[in-house]
Amino acid sequence: MTYEFEGKTEKEAIENAVNELGLQRDQFDVEILESQKKSLFKNGYVKIAVHTIGDEDESSMSSSFAAASKVVADPLPKGEFEEKLLDFVKTVVEKMGYEAKVEVVFREEKKLGIKLDSQSSSILIGRKGKNLDALQLLANIYAGRLGHEEIRVILDTENYRIRREESLVRLAYTTADKVHQSHKSILLEPMNPFERRLIHTTLNDIPDIDTKSEGEGLYKQVRVIYKGFER
Repeated sequence: MTYEFEGKTEKEAIENAVNELGLQRDQFDVEILESQKKSLFKNGYVKIAVHTIGDEDESSMSSSFAAASKVVADPLPKGEFEEKLLDFVKTVVEKMGYEAKVEVVFREEKKLGIKLDSQSSSILIGRKGKNLDALQLLANIYAGRLGHEEIRVILDTENYRIRREESLVRLAYTTADKVHQSHKSILLEPMNPFERRLIHTTLNDIPDIDTKSEGEGLYKQVRVIYKGFER
Protein backbone atom coordinates (compact mmCIF):
# COMPACT_ATOMS: atom_id res chain seq x y z
CA MET A 1 0.00 0.00 0.00
CA THR A 2 1.10 3.62 -0.59
CA TYR A 3 0.43 6.55 1.76
CA GLU A 4 1.46 10.21 1.68
CA PHE A 5 2.82 12.25 4.62
CA GLU A 6 4.15 15.75 5.09
CA GLY A 7 6.61 17.46 7.44
CA LYS A 8 8.99 20.36 7.76
CA THR A 9 11.86 17.95 7.06
CA GLU A 10 12.19 14.47 5.59
CA LYS A 11 12.90 13.14 9.09
CA GLU A 12 9.71 14.71 10.48
CA ALA A 13 7.63 13.34 7.59
CA ILE A 14 9.02 9.85 8.19
CA GLU A 15 8.33 10.15 11.93
CA ASN A 16 4.74 11.11 11.12
CA ALA A 17 4.46 7.99 8.96
CA VAL A 18 5.88 5.77 11.71
CA ASN A 19 3.49 7.18 14.33
CA GLU A 20 0.37 7.03 12.17
CA LEU A 21 0.96 3.62 10.55
CA GLY A 22 2.37 1.97 13.67
CA LEU A 23 5.26 0.47 11.69
CA GLN A 24 9.00 0.21 12.19
CA ARG A 25 11.18 2.28 9.82
CA ASP A 26 12.45 -0.86 8.04
CA GLN A 27 8.90 -1.92 7.15
CA PHE A 28 8.39 0.69 4.43
CA ASP A 29 10.19 2.46 1.59
CA VAL A 30 10.14 6.25 1.15
CA GLU A 31 9.81 8.27 -2.05
CA ILE A 32 10.21 12.07 -1.84
CA LEU A 33 7.41 13.71 -3.85
CA GLU A 34 8.08 17.38 -3.01
CA SER A 35 10.87 19.14 -1.16
CA GLN A 36 11.26 22.81 -0.27
CA LYS A 37 14.25 24.05 1.74
CA LYS A 38 13.78 26.46 4.62
CA SER A 39 14.47 30.09 3.72
CA LEU A 40 14.19 33.48 5.38
CA PHE A 41 10.52 33.83 4.48
CA LYS A 42 9.38 30.20 4.11
CA ASN A 43 9.43 27.17 6.34
CA GLY A 44 10.89 23.92 5.07
CA TYR A 45 8.42 21.48 3.52
CA VAL A 46 8.73 17.84 2.48
CA LYS A 47 6.05 15.53 1.08
CA ILE A 48 6.80 11.81 0.90
CA ALA A 49 5.10 8.68 -0.40
CA VAL A 50 5.39 5.68 1.89
CA HIS A 51 5.28 2.22 0.30
CA THR A 52 4.66 -0.40 2.95
CA ILE A 53 6.41 -3.78 2.83
CA GLY A 54 3.93 -6.54 3.65
CA ASP A 55 5.30 -9.38 5.77
CA GLU A 56 2.96 -11.92 4.23
CA ASP A 57 3.77 -10.85 0.68
CA GLU A 58 7.52 -10.93 1.26
CA SER A 59 7.61 -14.18 3.19
CA SER A 60 5.73 -16.04 0.48
CA MET A 61 7.70 -14.48 -2.36
CA SER A 62 10.05 -17.37 -3.07
CA SER A 63 7.39 -20.02 -2.64
CA SER A 64 5.26 -18.26 -5.26
CA PHE A 65 8.10 -18.35 -7.78
CA ALA A 66 8.81 -21.98 -6.87
CA ALA A 67 5.19 -22.89 -7.56
CA ALA A 68 5.25 -20.91 -10.78
CA SER A 69 8.09 -23.08 -12.07
CA LYS A 70 5.67 -26.01 -11.93
CA VAL A 71 2.47 -24.31 -13.08
CA VAL A 72 3.40 -21.46 -15.39
CA ALA A 73 0.86 -18.68 -15.82
CA ASP A 74 0.03 -17.19 -19.20
CA PRO A 75 3.17 -15.08 -19.76
CA LEU A 76 1.35 -12.54 -21.91
CA PRO A 77 -0.11 -9.48 -20.17
CA LYS A 78 -3.81 -9.59 -19.37
CA GLY A 79 -5.50 -6.22 -19.58
CA GLU A 80 -4.21 -2.67 -19.77
CA PHE A 81 -2.65 -2.67 -16.29
CA GLU A 82 -0.36 -5.66 -16.90
CA GLU A 83 0.49 -4.43 -20.39
CA LYS A 84 1.57 -1.01 -19.10
CA LEU A 85 3.44 -2.49 -16.15
CA LEU A 86 5.46 -4.94 -18.25
CA ASP A 87 6.19 -2.23 -20.80
CA PHE A 88 7.37 0.06 -17.97
CA VAL A 89 9.77 -2.55 -16.56
CA LYS A 90 11.13 -3.33 -20.03
CA THR A 91 11.63 0.39 -20.73
CA VAL A 92 13.48 0.96 -17.45
CA VAL A 93 15.82 -1.95 -18.19
CA GLU A 94 16.44 -0.64 -21.71
CA LYS A 95 17.23 2.84 -20.36
CA MET A 96 19.81 1.14 -18.13
CA GLY A 97 21.41 -0.04 -21.37
CA TYR A 98 20.30 -3.68 -21.35
CA GLU A 99 17.78 -5.90 -23.07
CA ALA A 100 15.32 -8.21 -21.34
CA LYS A 101 12.26 -10.27 -22.11
CA VAL A 102 9.63 -9.40 -19.50
CA GLU A 103 6.76 -11.76 -18.79
CA VAL A 104 4.29 -12.79 -16.11
CA VAL A 105 5.12 -15.98 -14.20
CA PHE A 106 2.30 -16.05 -11.65
CA ARG A 107 -0.88 -14.26 -10.67
CA GLU A 108 -2.24 -14.45 -7.14
CA GLU A 109 -4.71 -12.37 -5.20
CA LYS A 110 -3.05 -8.96 -4.75
CA LYS A 111 0.25 -10.31 -6.09
CA LEU A 112 1.85 -10.40 -9.54
CA GLY A 113 5.11 -12.20 -10.33
CA ILE A 114 7.24 -10.92 -13.20
CA LYS A 115 10.33 -12.60 -14.64
CA LEU A 116 13.17 -10.89 -16.47
CA ASP A 117 14.96 -13.04 -19.03
CA SER A 118 18.20 -11.32 -20.01
CA GLN A 119 21.81 -12.04 -20.95
CA SER A 120 22.66 -9.30 -18.43
CA SER A 121 20.83 -10.94 -15.51
CA SER A 122 23.82 -10.71 -13.18
CA ILE A 123 23.92 -6.92 -13.67
CA LEU A 124 20.15 -6.58 -13.24
CA ILE A 125 20.42 -8.51 -9.98
CA GLY A 126 23.34 -6.43 -8.72
CA ARG A 127 25.35 -6.95 -5.55
CA LYS A 128 23.22 -8.83 -3.04
CA GLY A 129 20.18 -8.22 -5.24
CA LYS A 130 20.13 -4.44 -4.74
CA ASN A 131 19.52 -3.63 -8.43
CA LEU A 132 16.67 -6.14 -8.58
CA ASP A 133 15.19 -4.71 -5.37
CA ALA A 134 15.38 -1.20 -6.85
CA LEU A 135 13.66 -2.32 -10.06
CA GLN A 136 10.99 -4.06 -8.00
CA LEU A 137 10.39 -0.91 -5.95
CA LEU A 138 10.00 1.16 -9.12
CA ALA A 139 7.53 -1.40 -10.50
CA ASN A 140 5.45 -1.20 -7.31
CA ILE A 141 5.46 2.61 -7.35
CA TYR A 142 4.34 2.59 -10.98
CA ALA A 143 1.61 0.03 -10.21
CA GLY A 144 0.32 2.41 -7.53
CA ARG A 145 0.28 5.29 -9.97
CA LEU A 146 -1.78 3.15 -12.32
CA GLY A 147 -4.35 2.84 -9.54
CA HIS A 148 -3.37 -0.64 -8.31
CA GLU A 149 -1.77 0.07 -4.94
CA GLU A 150 -3.24 -3.19 -3.63
CA ILE A 151 -1.08 -5.25 -6.01
CA ARG A 152 2.35 -6.39 -4.80
CA VAL A 153 4.66 -6.71 -7.82
CA ILE A 154 7.51 -9.21 -7.40
CA LEU A 155 10.42 -9.26 -9.84
CA ASP A 156 12.89 -12.10 -10.31
CA THR A 157 15.49 -13.30 -12.79
CA GLU A 158 17.50 -16.52 -12.96
CA ASN A 159 15.57 -17.74 -9.86
CA TYR A 160 17.64 -15.32 -7.76
CA ARG A 161 14.98 -14.93 -5.06
CA ILE A 162 14.86 -18.67 -4.35
CA ARG A 163 18.64 -19.10 -4.49
CA ARG A 164 19.19 -16.10 -2.21
CA GLU A 165 16.72 -17.41 0.37
CA GLU A 166 18.39 -20.84 0.44
CA SER A 167 21.82 -19.17 0.78
CA LEU A 168 20.66 -17.03 3.70
CA VAL A 169 19.22 -20.00 5.57
CA ARG A 170 22.56 -21.81 5.21
CA LEU A 171 24.38 -18.66 6.33
CA ALA A 172 22.14 -18.35 9.39
CA TYR A 173 22.81 -21.92 10.57
CA THR A 174 26.56 -21.72 9.84
CA THR A 175 26.86 -18.43 11.71
CA ALA A 176 24.86 -19.73 14.67
CA ASP A 177 27.18 -22.73 14.91
CA LYS A 178 30.26 -20.45 14.93
CA VAL A 179 28.73 -18.19 17.58
CA HIS A 180 27.77 -21.17 19.73
CA GLN A 181 31.31 -22.53 19.60
CA SER A 182 33.17 -19.24 20.13
CA HIS A 183 30.63 -17.50 22.39
CA LYS A 184 31.37 -14.37 20.31
CA SER A 185 28.72 -12.43 18.40
CA ILE A 186 28.98 -12.10 14.61
CA LEU A 187 27.64 -9.16 12.57
CA LEU A 188 26.28 -10.19 9.16
CA GLU A 189 26.28 -8.20 5.93
CA PRO A 190 23.66 -5.45 5.33
CA MET A 191 20.32 -6.94 4.28
CA ASN A 192 16.88 -5.72 3.26
CA PRO A 193 13.89 -6.20 5.63
CA PHE A 194 12.80 -9.54 4.14
CA GLU A 195 16.32 -11.01 4.34
CA ARG A 196 16.78 -9.88 7.94
CA ARG A 197 13.41 -11.30 8.89
CA LEU A 198 14.44 -14.63 7.35
CA ILE A 199 17.60 -14.73 9.52
CA HIS A 200 15.64 -13.86 12.67
CA THR A 201 12.99 -16.51 11.94
CA THR A 202 15.51 -19.23 11.06
CA LEU A 203 17.42 -18.80 14.33
CA ASN A 204 14.46 -17.98 16.54
CA ASP A 205 14.19 -21.40 18.20
CA ILE A 206 17.88 -22.28 18.53
CA PRO A 207 18.93 -22.49 22.22
CA ASP A 208 21.57 -19.99 23.43
CA ILE A 209 21.32 -17.95 20.20
CA ASP A 210 19.70 -14.55 19.81
CA THR A 211 19.57 -12.01 16.96
CA LYS A 212 19.06 -8.28 16.64
CA SER A 213 19.15 -5.73 13.81
CA GLU A 214 21.66 -2.89 13.93
CA GLY A 215 22.11 0.24 11.84
CA GLU A 216 19.98 2.82 10.08
CA GLY A 217 18.01 2.88 6.86
CA LEU A 218 16.55 0.07 4.78
CA TYR A 219 19.69 -2.09 4.66
CA LYS A 220 20.53 -2.95 8.28
CA GLN A 221 22.78 -5.70 9.64
CA VAL A 222 21.82 -8.67 11.81
CA ARG A 223 24.00 -9.49 14.78
CA VAL A 224 23.95 -13.15 15.86
CA ILE A 225 24.55 -13.31 19.61
CA TYR A 226 25.42 -16.01 22.16
CA LYS A 227 22.92 -15.68 25.03
CA GLY A 228 25.51 -16.63 27.65
CA PHE A 229 28.73 -14.70 28.22
CA GLU A 230 30.99 -13.37 25.46
CA ARG A 231 34.75 -13.85 25.62
